[in-house]
Amino acid sequence: MTRASKVVSFRPLNPTRFTRIFHGKLTRIQGLNIMPIVDPRTGEPLTPSGDAEQNTAPSQGQPSDADIIIDVDRGNIQQLLEASMQVPVLLCCWAPSSEPSKQQVPVLEKLTREHGGAFILGKLNIDDSPDIAGQLGVQSVPDVKLVSQGGLVDQLQGAQPEQQVREWLGKYFQAPEGAQQTPEEQAAAALEAGDSATARRIYEELVQQWPDHTAYQVELARALVADGEPQQARQLLEALPPEERDAAPARGVRASIEFGEQALSAEEIAALGDRDDSDARYQRALRQVADGQYEAGLEGLLAVMRSDRAYGDDAARKTLLRVFDALGADHPLTVAYRRKLFALLY
Repeated sequence: MTRASKVVSFRPLNPTRFTRIFHGKLTRIQGLNIMPIVDPRTGEPLTPSGDAEQNTAPSQGQPSDADIIIDVDRGNIQQLLEASMQVPVLLCCWAPSSEPSKQQVPVLEKLTREHGGAFILGKLNIDDSPDIAGQLGVQSVPDVKLVSQGGLVDQLQGAQPEQQVREWLGKYFQAPEGAQQTPEEQAAAALEAGDSATARRIYEELVQQWPDHTAYQVELARALVADGEPQQARQLLEALPPEERDAAPARGVRASIEFGEQALSAEEIAALGDRDDSDARYQRALRQVADGQYEAGLEGLLAVMRSDRAYGDDAARKTLLRVFDALGADHPLTVAYRRKLFALLY
């Protein structure tokens, strides 16, 4: 059973009441059959914007989909906004004709279930309710608005993969216990464990599902390098938009390809045995960098500099600088090992 998450904090972007977005046109809906909205934590109907003390007890079980995932229209939008006085609401504006919307809604539904009543998901079909969408200022879908205490807290625009939505929610809600690993986490764990084939398969699926999310293409390239396909990885990187191609993650993968071309193979490294001369230590460090073991590789390069500063026409220092460039100036390893390099030189 997934325990309901707790709201960590809310930082309203605008103190103006969220309902004022409607310019008074929908804040008082009269003569409509407004369906009651249930507090997912208690199973009791939520009372309008008044007594927050009535609905604070935790639920005794996992709420049903009907309690936490609601189709929104003109008949219940007012009640949903009033419910946000007691339970945070994710209002997802979407359209069945929009492919990005059809990608986003299942992700939101999954995460709503995982959080077990920490918030309500309201789904507003803008094709059926264009007047409400217009009053909300929705210009494109999907458009997700986080509402609490009648106020707009934050919004997420455009289709986002599960990992990004999870991180966004994590700013406001504690992660639910027992949450499943995301595909990104599974792929990263597989790559770290040396299972490049599994990582490659997962990233290929993510690229197919989210073709505009270039970060997945970069990670697929990384998995291809680990899987012994550096040329495919290079082609994938070259096809990226220029700004993504020149960003630190892509540079890091390209550096891995280049280091891999320069380094000895794993079999050749093994054949070095217990050799402890500068050449052997440099080649081991280069192999580690090529395999993405950056910290071990950086430490090895520093060790070469300490014992043999002039080795290979200053090869260790030059390689360190290339690794720093590949990782990016703000990467923790770059920051830490720049300091170590400075201390060694001066």
